[in-house]
Amino acid sequence: MTHLFLRDVEVGGVRQHVAIADGRIVAIGPDLPQRGDAIDGQGGALIPGLHDHHIHLLATAAAADSIDLSDATDLAAVAARIAAIAALRPPGSWLRATHCPAPVAERLDRHALDRIAPRHRLRILDRTGALWILNGPALASVGDIAALEREAGGDATGRLWRGDAALRAAIGTVLPPLAPLGEQLARYGITAVTDTSVTTDPSAAAALTGAMPQRLTLMSGGPLIAPAGGGFAVGAVKVVPDERDPPSLDDFIARIAQARKWGRAVAVHCVTAFELALTLAAFAEHGARPGDRIEHGGVIPPAAIGEIAAMGLTVVTQPGFIAARGDRYLREVDPADRDDLYRCASLIAAGVPVLGSSDAPYGPLDPWLAMRTAVHRETAGGQRIGEGERIAPAQALGLYLERPALSVGMVANLCLLDVGLAQALTDLDARHVAATLIAGRIIWKSN
Repeated sequence: MTHLFLRDVEVGGVRQHVAIADGRIVAIGPDLPQRGDAIDGQGGALIPGLHDHHIHLLATAAAADSIDLSDATDLAAVAARIAAIAALRPPGSWLRATHCPAPVAERLDRHALDRIAPRHRLRILDRTGALWILNGPALASVGDIAALEREAGGDATGRLWRGDAALRAAIGTVLPPLAPLGEQLARYGITAVTDTSVTTDPSAAAALTGAMPQRLTLMSGGPLIAPAGGGFAVGAVKVVPDERDPPSLDDFIARIAQARKWGRAVAVHCVTAFELALTLAAFAEHGARPGDRIEHGGVIPPAAIGEIAAMGLTVVTQPGFIAARGDRYLREVDPADRDDLYRCASLIAAGVPVLGSSDAPYGPLDPWLAMRTAVHRETAGGQRIGEGERIAPAQALGLYLERPALSVGMVANLCLLDVGLAQALTDLDARHVAATLIAGRIIWKSN
């Protein structure tokens, strides 16, 4: 039997000890005998591990190996960033760029990209993750993908909406390194993740299994079966009612019915008010059940809050977008609609279960940044959006906890902080994470 002893840690506001055996907490108290290796918590709070409830793991790992265009304000900036990397890569190799701002991406097509990188195969992903733009050499490599946007004469523009699966099939799967992402998540105290990619299939699931130490739940748009030996849990069926090309209500209802046949809940991508309205109409027609989720809730009009609560739907939100994109929202979103963005307090007050997440790589990965933003609703520029949606620090932390509290018998997925909980709640910051444990095994520890 493997033992670990956590000495002098704060649990429930009291400094005491925690004994772990074979991956589970077996005792919590002030006078426990030490067995096995010990960690001195020095009074730091011991809390359940954190869960990122909405992330795209392969895309996040790939983004770390891509050209970041998030601060490129015009075509010249895009060209300069890509040219700098292209100079280091042999002709004919692939270049992958991400997070291209929408006003810039709207002006890109194969011809613009050919001028930027004529000797490389270049593909650029816009900031939303919905639009790929490919240059001529890249198009020649992937062949005739049916979903490619076409010019009047029939030639491909290079623009491809929601084309991840088609590109993967054409290019082949080159897996990005996942171990560095697992380590970064561990540094944040994250012990569990839910990958919400609609394109996940058995091969992608196999690639993710065991690649990181975190407990893994996988969504998918199609059938998915958990391996007999564990490795991952199967989550909800993901539905993406893209506002650009939405499904009919009948088709949407059919997808919900199929998920029920598979014995699974449904999670629906809802960034816009239209997507949310269509989703609520589909659930009203077919019926919702516990575990059904609204992903993002980017825009939730006041009238929709009661409907969401009455249906028992969970909202999985990303407060970090207020920090990362809030200044742009202030420029582009009608002032009358800003209070509808990434709601939190009003949902909780209405009895709606709310979970926190990153939506990485499209949102910031750091859950502590998201917690601070949920508390203060501040943009990167120091402005506030939707002050009425602010929540208390303990509530913000609760959005991310795997479990509400520690208890004897639970699996020891834990986050040890270097300060007491009261101090941590006044300074929600990843630098306070001292150690992260999964099933009683230390997967990351600070100096």
